[in-house]
Amino acid sequence: MKFVFFETEDWQVEPLKQAFPHDELVFTAEHLTEETVDKYVDADMVSVFVHSKIPNSVLDKFQHLKLIATRSTGYDHIDIEYAKSKQIYVCTVPSYGENTVAEHTFALILALSRKIFQTYERTEEYNFTIDNKIQGWDLKDKTIGVYGLGHIGYYVAKIAHGFSMNIVAYKRTPDQELAEKFGVKFVSSLDELLGQSDVITLHCPLTPETHYLINQGNIDKIKRGAILINTARGGLVETEAVLQALEKGILSGAGLDVFEEEICLVDPVALLNSEFRKLHNLTQILENHLLVARDDVILTPHNAFNSVEAVHRILNTTIENIQKFFAGNSQNVINPTW
Repeated sequence: MKFVFFETEDWQVEPLKQAFPHDELVFTAEHLTEETVDKYVDADMVSVFVHSKIPNSVLDKFQHLKLIATRSTGYDHIDIEYAKSKQIYVCTVPSYGENTVAEHTFALILALSRKIFQTYERTEEYNFTIDNKIQGWDLKDKTIGVYGLGHIGYYVAKIAHGFSMNIVAYKRTPDQELAEKFGVKFVSSLDELLGQSDVITLHCPLTPETHYLINQGNIDKIKRGAILINTARGGLVETEAVLQALEKGILSGAGLDVFEEEICLVDPVALLNSEFRKLHNLTQILENHLLVARDDVILTPHNAFNSVEAVHRILNTTIENIQKFFAGNSQNVINPTW
């Protein structure tokens, strides 16, 4: 069988060769897109990361594709329903870096609260003046609002508890154990969480229900001076709303590891392609560049998952997903039946 691994790095090649010694393997740094798919239409399995976009127009090109193994927890970059209609399975990596993403979340929080980058830039210029422009604020006794208390949200609450923060959280089913263990106070709505939180952090999947959780309609509900952290999915936050909230002083800062149309910052040359421009929102791309230019915003390039330990867990789980699928004993499949 022919397996194609997209967005691969050199270190991944040898473990994959050892795992699939009897299959034809193709490794490419390319993303799987409408522009690249024609070279790989005879694949039996493709493995991708989040920067590969797989709509129905890409799925239609494959001749006998059986499995898409995404090396991510989220799968909003794949047209799941259409894959289901084509009898193509999709498997994910549901658990690999709960602590990893939570630690990155706090790296962003601390960078904003202690003005790390402003301080760093000043000392780079050999300016060691201490004044209120680089004055930070304590996390102790501040309120962190966690939207989504799954595996990652749990670790965020655990770390916040260590910082002696007050923790409020939204979860469909409140967890009494978390309330007792970390002092989590559960709220009944997003608006309630926004109004109480000095730090707002999002840890939920992107679905039609969670799209634009933070939007122009609810930014006025945010506690004035709060900071917003998003290490989940870009589509949870309306970029224009964040820009407005920053301009109005509603938000004092934002730490974003994900954002709308992030692929266009990864590969700006793609904007020269007319077909690419038809598929992407140029206004959002411009807004991303406005975010990059702001001193009160920290952007990292979808890097929260990227620790040595986590990326090895991702690869190992992906290998197991593929092996078990073709052995007839599937795991981590999100569309198991037709």
